[in-house]
Amino acid sequence: MPYKTIVYSKKSHVAHVTLNRPDAGNTVNQQLAQELEEVCNRINQDDDVYVVTLTGAGDTFCSGGEVESEDAPCRPAASIASIDRPVIAAINGDALEEGLEIALSCDIRLASDKARFGLPQVVRGRIPMDGGTQRLPRIVGRGKALELLLTGDIMSADEALEIGLVSQVVPPEALAEETGKLAETVAAKGPIALRYLKEAVNKGLDMTLEQGLRLEADLYFLLHTTADRTEGIQAFLKKRPPKFKGE
Repeated sequence: MPYKTIVYSKKSHVAHVTLNRPDAGNTVNQQLAQELEEVCNRINQDDDVYVVTLTGAGDTFCSGGEVESEDAPCRPAASIASIDRPVIAAINGDALEEGLEIALSCDIRLASDKARFGLPQVVRGRIPMDGGTQRLPRIVGRGKALELLLTGDIMSADEALEIGLVSQVVPPEALAEETGKLAETVAAKGPIALRYLKEAVNKGLDMTLEQGLRLEADLYFLLHTTADRTEGIQAFLKKRPPKFKGE
């Protein structure tokens, strides 16, 4: 299926999604939001995809969103968050406003040392509307999140690394390679286990410890019924790399 505002490809169980409006700073418009929702649904229906990477074309990850309609607001971060496979963001440039909300919806964030981050909507009398007020404090803590949200300050990649917003900062020319290596490392693991791990962590954050432990145990026992678990055991015993099939 051809897309006009994103680029989609897949190789070796890794799906690659690129926001493709470089002349507009990869800002989100209604078409991009719609195409992103379509590709996220496509990924969730494709058992051959184990891991997803997300980046922006050109020198910007995503510099925000076009003025949204009150009747049909764009919610691309919600679409990314709906992906049930691990999602790695390669933040190649500025991730501002809607762009940072999209990055926050990913599971792991790597950044170029040229990238900047911020949710400055308050400067124009607005607030984030695609998860920014909820995901940011869950990642960096309540106090730091409120400081960033209330001031609208823009931070550097090094500052983002310091507060745990991103897990790695690299030179721009190394970002694609480092992201690829990480994606390959994750994709080599059992795909069902990967999905269950993501579910256990994400759902567990909204549960009590006791509820989260029960969820973890339920998912663990579900894995006992899969062929991948048997393959993992056999590979360990025979001292060979496992050949997972997502079954």
